[in-house]
Amino acid sequence: MSAPAAVSRLIAGSPAKVWEVLSDGWLYTGWVVGAAHIRDVESGWPAAGTRLHHSVGGWPFLVSDYTTSLEAVPEQRLRLKARAWPFGEAEVRVELEPEGSGTTVSMFEKPTAGPGKWLHNPLQQRVLVARNKEALARLDSLVTRRP
Repeated sequence: MSAPAAVSRLIAGSPAKVWEVLSDGWLYTGWVVGAAHIRDVESGWPAAGTRLHHSVGGWPFLVSDYTTSLEAVPEQRLRLKARAWPFGEAEVRVELEPEGSGTTVSMFEKPTAGPGKWLHNPLQQRVLVARNKEALARLDSLVTRRP
């Protein structure tokens, strides 16, 4: 079994400020690469067991599915089960570590079901790393531009 795609970025904002963005499900299209539309955010998001209902892809090829929070430790960690069938599922873990006046945000993603898991290989790993680097760059923009 291969290791998850892992990326990190130092963001110029406190863990509390980063968590504000991560815990606002309506902002996911602003930083999650591929997320096109948030259809609903369940009450209590991102508490474990709650769901974020989204569409991924581009028109006319939108896939509607959901992401479930597996674990939410405010200002420290968010673990998600992201679904986009028929493409599959992945587990995504976002960890926050205070660093000076900022936060090192690390993101780990591993396909867990469906074609994404069956086809997991070094090329796919590079694509996941590139996509998640862009996701953290977008997260950085959201965090640093919030009042």
